[in-house]
Amino acid sequence: MVTMHQVITFGLVALVLIAIPGPSVVFTIGRALTYGRSVALTTVVGNSLGLLAVLALVSLGLGDLVATSDAAFEVVKILGAVFLVYLGIQALRHRHGIDVATSEQAPAIRGIRALRQGFVVGFTNPKAYVIFAAVLPPFIDRGRGDATLQMVLLGLVAFGIGLCSDSLWALLASQLRRWFSTSPRRGRALGKVGGMSMIGLGLAVVVSGRPDAG
Repeated sequence: MVTMHQVITFGLVALVLIAIPGPSVVFTIGRALTYGRSVALTTVVGNSLGLLAVLALVSLGLGDLVATSDAAFEVVKILGAVFLVYLGIQALRHRHGIDVATSEQAPAIRGIRALRQGFVVGFTNPKAYVIFAAVLPPFIDRGRGDATLQMVLLGLVAFGIGLCSDSLWALLASQLRRWFSTSPRRGRALGKVGGMSMIGLGLAVVVSGRPDAG
């Protein structure tokens, strides 16, 4: 089982990483600006299901390994941190405004299609793999039993945070459609904040340690 300390500390880190504007956030905002609240929230559900699928894959493959091998743990942590910094640099280099069609130009989209598109974005979102494969392992305490179970339970915390965070983005963007769509500069600012935040979190992952056993 996991402790409340594990839940709170990992939850805070996951909140920061999930809240950083990335592929899922930008996609959700784009759905909200183009199609409105209903489609955006359906997209969020699909994206969260994609995140859940990533959690299952990573937990089953990495849980025992990172709990028993210090070398594997360090490799996973360093690779994840490097990738986070890479994503941050890419976000800074290639940031641009959120460019979406107006409501009149946008074709109709059905709920099942929005759900499917959201799932694909969530399942292929690099941040999902970073969260579960690199950021999560340092919070696994080998002295508290099954590592895979700990990964799943803590991963569900990230799942819940992601669902709430993306839903909030969807609701806010649907209320601010005109404000966002009329100023590409605001979208570039969003990308800049996201890039710098990912770089900072990547550096923090490098210096983080594993909870002591027992």
